[in-house]
Amino acid sequence: MLTIFIDFKSAASYLALKPALALIEKTGIEAKWLPFSSRPFTIPEEQPDETVGERHRRVRAIAQRDTHLHYAAVQKIDLQFSNNPQSSDVALAALAVLDSDPVPFIRAAFKAYWSDQSNLDDQFSVGQLLNNCGCEISDWPEALAALQTIREKAEEQKVFETPTFLIDGQIFLGREHLPWISNIIAERTT
Repeated sequence: MLTIFIDFKSAASYLALKPALALIEKTGIEAKWLPFSSRPFTIPEEQPDETVGERHRRVRAIAQRDTHLHYAAVQKIDLQFSNNPQSSDVALAALAVLDSDPVPFIRAAFKAYWSDQSNLDDQFSVGQLLNNCGCEISDWPEALAALQTIREKAEEQKVFETPTFLIDGQIFLGREHLPWISNIIAERTT
């Protein structure tokens, strides 16, 4: 089992989706998609009297955004960074309790957040996405509680950012580890 922690407001999680799905299809491994709310990505505003540390954080954030945009272009993904990033907790709560195949909802939620700038912290907006995917959530308080429980268990496993992959008791942060994960899966079958 490959466990994948994602957050819809994480550009890195969105960029990991296609490669992770390709790995799952290629290897046939069972995947469990779990929500994990991470910090929203922001670029600090330039200050006239910024310290070296503040400038470093700002320049690093710009470079990270530009790298994400580059890889989004390679994958032909529309990735629009917002100046005011929104939470995605309601959509993550929906993912926490989905009984059906989560991939259609995951695809729709990423597109809604990054292409359409939809509010994924709004039950009505998320309800429409779920409906479009043939899913529904009847108990939102239960879904939000499930999201919190998943987060607590994830933190016990040392998850702190997304995308995070867990396999065979090993933890990997970032899509750059997918070739290594592929090798682990291949070793299981030989």
